[in-house]
Amino acid sequence: MILIVGGAGYIGSHINKELYKKSYETLIFDNLSGGHKESVKWGSFIEGDLCDIEELRELFKKTPIKAVIYCGGYSLVGESIDDPEKYYTNNVINTLNLLKVMREFSCKYLIFSSSCSIYGDPVEIPISEDHPISPINPYGRSKSMIEDILRDYSKSYGLEYISLRYFNAAGADKDLDIGERHNPETHLIPLVLDVALGKKENIEIFGDNYETKDGTCIRDYIHVSDLAKAHILALESLLLGDGCNVYNLGNSRGYSVREIINTAQKITGKKIKYIIGGKREGDPAVLISSCEKIEKELGWRPEITDLEEIIQSAWDWQKRGEVRNEK
Repeated sequence: MILIVGGAGYIGSHINKELYKKSYETLIFDNLSGGHKESVKWGSFIEGDLCDIEELRELFKKTPIKAVIYCGGYSLVGESIDDPEKYYTNNVINTLNLLKVMREFSCKYLIFSSSCSIYGDPVEIPISEDHPISPINPYGRSKSMIEDILRDYSKSYGLEYISLRYFNAAGADKDLDIGERHNPETHLIPLVLDVALGKKENIEIFGDNYETKDGTCIRDYIHVSDLAKAHILALESLLLGDGCNVYNLGNSRGYSVREIINTAQKITGKKIKYIIGGKREGDPAVLISSCEKIEKELGWRPEITDLEEIIQSAWDWQKRGEVRNEK
């Protein structure tokens, strides 16, 4: 049995589907603070929270867990700056609860959802895994702390883990079984598409005077299904005894905020209005991954690399949601 913590969320539900396609049995553990029970279309579901260690113990007592995929962390940079305690409590303390119970029940395999935020302001582009770790916000620091803890647990307790450093997950499952449904929504692509749908009047661009080609931030967008497939390869690597590792997960190319807006206008045929706001604290100008390591060692390579295809999948999902809401 594979336990997916946070498996009712955007990324977790896509991982769950990929595991199902590979005939793995899955158990989803989620407090539904950001996830949706209806997104758990495969495997079993238990509503619960990592803050309750006794609840975790009962879960492990009742179910033999072979490995854990953890994607239950809070992930909003701005919120982490406003409320760091929330992030250190959930992303660090609650993860320690999970690690403690895993040790107690001799569950030694973990796939950890980390983030490119641990790199901070990049000193070189593209960013490889040996780039200096220097997070500039509490969210990134919480992920960096856990990576340090995992190294210590591996050395002292024999934990086998792979840390996957996400860049910007985007898009939706091609079958439209699941997709992106945050409340409130904070990710750029769905917010832009909400303007196209008439749900928002405009999109706010946070700063247009960065040292980039058009003055707006540049990010690396990876299709969520490609991201999910990398978790399966990482899990199978651990189960084969290949040992601990860290990998970037991105598309190895960057797109600016204005490029996202222009591409969305092309796909939707709608004019997308925007306003220029101030820069957000903790936002680097450019984040682009190097994924050579995971390509070389695990044979992973993103299949959906074209920005139009990524945004088209998100648009198809959001339009379907509008049709459901109208019924």
